[in-house]
Amino acid sequence: MSIEYLKKAAKTPESESGNARAVVERMLAEIERRGEDAVREYCVSLDHWAGDIIVTPEAFERRTRGIPESTRRDIEFATERVRRFALVQRASMQEFSTEVHPGLTAGQRLIPVNVAGCYVPTGRYAHIASAYMSVATAKAAGVPAVIACSTPFKGEGIHPEVLYAMKVAGADVIMTLGGVQAIAAMAYGLFTGKPADIIVGPGNKFVAEAKRALFGKVGIDVFAGPSEVAVIADDSADAAIVASDLVGQAEHGHESPAWLIATSRKLAEEVMRRVPQLVDALPPIARDAAGAAWRDYAEVVLCSTREEAATVSDRYASEHLEVHARELDWWLARLSCYGSLFLGEETTVAYGDKASGPNHILPTKGAARYSGGLSVHKFIKTVTWQRMTREANRDIAPVTARISRMEGMEAHARTADERMDKYFPGESFRRGEPVSS
Repeated sequence: MSIEYLKKAAKTPESESGNARAVVERMLAEIERRGEDAVREYCVSLDHWAGDIIVTPEAFERRTRGIPESTRRDIEFATERVRRFALVQRASMQEFSTEVHPGLTAGQRLIPVNVAGCYVPTGRYAHIASAYMSVATAKAAGVPAVIACSTPFKGEGIHPEVLYAMKVAGADVIMTLGGVQAIAAMAYGLFTGKPADIIVGPGNKFVAEAKRALFGKVGIDVFAGPSEVAVIADDSADAAIVASDLVGQAEHGHESPAWLIATSRKLAEEVMRRVPQLVDALPPIARDAAGAAWRDYAEVVLCSTREEAATVSDRYASEHLEVHARELDWWLARLSCYGSLFLGEETTVAYGDKASGPNHILPTKGAARYSGGLSVHKFIKTVTWQRMTREANRDIAPVTARISRMEGMEAHARTADERMDKYFPGESFRRGEPVSS
């Protein structure tokens, strides 16, 4: 494969993982040992919050009273797009039953989890969209109890617009909690008495590590890292739009990779020329984040053919993947590893992040090779059932007995023997050689 790196990353997200694991392990152990008292102490020391954890209706009204009507309409519009998409996803899933053998009927049921925990970060930015991405999707899946948490904003309470988005999306309980202590509180059922069955939502490396550490005790959506974007572009692409889209995602944070996979050297070089100019024109917080991300984590790869570009893209398995190229249907059919795909310059990751409908909580760090992002599927257990007539035992029981004995599992075999003896007394069956040792 003939590829050339016009820009190579100096770091990977793992470069800055630091001591997150040790910090999280210590915090989780303390919270598991001391419960709500430990959580409250972390709230005060880390988030400067000593107020109520559970948001009351009165606190909600007081905190959201000043939100302009136009802002409320925007949040409601975006939430409805996410809800509609999730409801169609849910409708695409089917329960069924089928007769797999005469007298043996087996089936599938779709059962929502009982309690979902949704985490919404508010650090460098107020992630309003993450509120309805997680909560509305859980409610569309049919989850009876959805608990939402967000960090106190500037030491006061949940960011008003985030709080409003949580409520519009359908959260049943809202807690003013951030970071590791929020993840632990939802997992252990602190303050609510309802331990979460699954915890979803983005966050910093400490939140991601807490979810990883608790996985198994609870389900999680994805093993999340810094946000990523890849753009595939050929010579038909608009360099200005490509550069803007790369910078648009780089502003997420200092460790957010932005990758350009180009089949045109001219296009790639023009994008590389434009990106620093766009970064310099950003406001201070975004400029600092996007500048570091482009400097340390961005890569520009030049490929000879679109087939090479597709192969390189699948290797990155980017969280977000944009295609600015001819024959978009070819790319849709060919590409296989991405969190969410944006075809053509008319759409962009920002649309998916905020308002177009598909979920923006997506796999990072190559996890798109084996996992999709958050969807109603994450909140629903696909469980199986079976029912059998006595006559069907005539065929199933002897095979079960023989295979069990071939495996050396005599007790398994005898459960089949019992049924053959009860249902077909006096009949002879080939049951396999009994296990003797």
